[in-house]
Amino acid sequence: MLAPLVNVFRVPELRNRVLITLGLLAICRLGVYVPIPGVDTAAVSASINKAANTEGGNTDAGSRMIGLVDMFTGGALHRCTVFALGVMPYISASIIFQLLTTVIKPLEELQKEGEAGRKKINQYTRYATVLLCVIQGLFIARYVVKMNVDAQTPPFVPNPNLAYYLAAVFSITAGTMFLMWLGEQITEFGIGNGMSMIIMAGIIARMPSAIYELRLKFVPQLASSQEGKYGLMMAVLLILMYVAVVVGVVIIQQAQRQVTVQQAKHTRGRRVYGGQRHYMPLRVNQAGVIPIIFAQSLLMFPPMILTFIGGYVGAGTSFGFFLRGLENQIQGGFLYVILYMAMIFFFCFFWTAVVFNPIKMADDMKQYGHFIPGIRPGTRTADYLEKLMTRITLAGAAFLAAIAILPFLINRSLDLGWGAAHLYGGTGLLIVVGVALDMVQKIESHLLMRHYGGFLKGAKIRGRNR
Repeated sequence: MLAPLVNVFRVPELRNRVLITLGLLAICRLGVYVPIPGVDTAAVSASINKAANTEGGNTDAGSRMIGLVDMFTGGALHRCTVFALGVMPYISASIIFQLLTTVIKPLEELQKEGEAGRKKINQYTRYATVLLCVIQGLFIARYVVKMNVDAQTPPFVPNPNLAYYLAAVFSITAGTMFLMWLGEQITEFGIGNGMSMIIMAGIIARMPSAIYELRLKFVPQLASSQEGKYGLMMAVLLILMYVAVVVGVVIIQQAQRQVTVQQAKHTRGRRVYGGQRHYMPLRVNQAGVIPIIFAQSLLMFPPMILTFIGGYVGAGTSFGFFLRGLENQIQGGFLYVILYMAMIFFFCFFWTAVVFNPIKMADDMKQYGHFIPGIRPGTRTADYLEKLMTRITLAGAAFLAAIAILPFLINRSLDLGWGAAHLYGGTGLLIVVGVALDMVQKIESHLLMRHYGGFLKGAKIRGRNR
C-alpha cells in the first residue's frame, strides 16, 4: 500500500493535483466553523454539547430533514455557519436542469450544441443555485432563530431583526457560491469531481463522532449484560458487518451488464472494414443515490401535513388519535419502511427512464452500422434494451432499498443510535464509496499512463461483469 502512495508523489502533475485537492478541502472544512452574522456562538456550542450528551434523539420529520442536510454539510448546519447549505442547492439545480433538458425542447437542443451549449446550461444552473440559496437561506435563518435544545439554553439569535435576516441570507448564499467555486477548482486542477469530493469530505467528517458514540457503549467484556451496552463479541460482529456492507456496496456500484455489439462489415475495393465485436456496459445501479435522496425528501412532508391537520382537529378526538398514530407510523414505523422502499423503487425506474433512452440508442447503433447479434436493428433492438434495462434496474432498486433501510433496522434492533447506524448504510455510505472509487480510478489512470504500479498491483478497477 505504501509503494503506490510513494508513486503518487513521484509524478509532479499528480502530486500537485492531490495537494491542491487536499488544500481546497481543508478550506472547505475551515468554513464550517465560520458562524452566521448575528448568531451567538457560545449558545450554539452549549447546545451542541447538550445534544451530544442526550440519549436517543428526535426522529420527527423536521429533525430527519435537518439531519440529512447536516450530514451532507459535515455539521455546518447544526453549527449555524455560512456553509449551512453546503453544495446541496447546486446539486438540486443540476438535477432540475437535467430533468428539464428531457422535457423542454430548447434546452434539449442547447445540450446538443456541444461545449458551448453545456456552458450555457451551466450558467443557467448557477442562476438557479443563487435563487435556491436565497429561498433556503430564509428557512435556515428562521430555523436558527427557533432552534433550541431546552428552555435553559440562551437563544441563538439575541436580536432577530431584519438586519439579521438579510445578513444571514447573504452570508449563506455567499458561502454556497464560494463552495461551488472551490468545487469547480477541484474538478479542473485537482482529482475527481469537486462537488462530490466536498460532500464526501463532509460525510467523513461526521464519522469520528459516530465512532465515538459506539465507543461510549462498549464495555471491555466478552458479552455485556447491561442495557444499551455491548461487549467484545458484538464489537467483532459490528466490524464484520461493516466490512460486508462496504464490500457489497463496492460490488453493486461497479456491477455492469455487458451487451455484445457487433459492427457491420464494409467492403471498400479489396479491403474489408469493420466486423469488430465490442461490449456496451449497462450499470446495475444506473440512478446512483438520487432515488434515496428523493425518497427521503418526499417522506418529510406527510408527517408535517398530519401534524398541521392534527393541530386543528384536536388531540383528544378519535380522528386526532388516528392522525397521531398514522404520523408515528410514517415517522419511523412499519408504514415508513414500506413507503420508503416503494419510493426508492419508483425513483429508480423514473430516473433510469430519464437518463437511459433505448430508442435513441438503437437509432444511433443503426446509423453507425452496429447491431446486437440475434436482434434486428431498430425497434427490436430498442425493445430488447428496454426489457434488459428493466430487469437490471429491478436488481439495482432492490439493492438500494436494502441499503437505505439498513440503518433503520440496525438502530431498532441493536440500539446503536442514529449517528452510528448511518455508518452501515444509507446515502452517506453510497456517496463515500462511489466517490472514493472514482478518485482511485482517476489516480490509477494517471499512474498507469506513466508506467507506475497502481493501488491494485496490476489489476484495474472495472465494472463487475455478469
